[in-house]
Amino acid sequence: MNKNELIQAVAAKTGSSKAEAERCVRALLETISETLQKGEPITLPGFGTFEVRDRGERTGRNPKTGEELKIAASKVAAFKPGATLKAAVSGSGK
Repeated sequence: MNKNELIQAVAAKTGSSKAEAERCVRALLETISETLQKGEPITLPGFGTFEVRDRGERTGRNPKTGEELKIAASKVAAFKPGATLKAAVSGSGK
């Protein structure tokens, strides 16, 4: 599913217009991004948690030459699914 398909699905589920659904989806994504930029997690019980994780410096290899290179430390966005979402995806239902 891409962003346009998500917007259409939200519009259909809520009975709202596509424009209203697009504003809601855009606002949700912006809010998630802004909150993660501050380093704060977002917890949605049953669905999951969006958080920022620190990735330490590590050594990698250039696949063409085999030469070792340093990969700098960084911060990455991560999602940890909640129990209800895990159960829904695995088909065990809850």
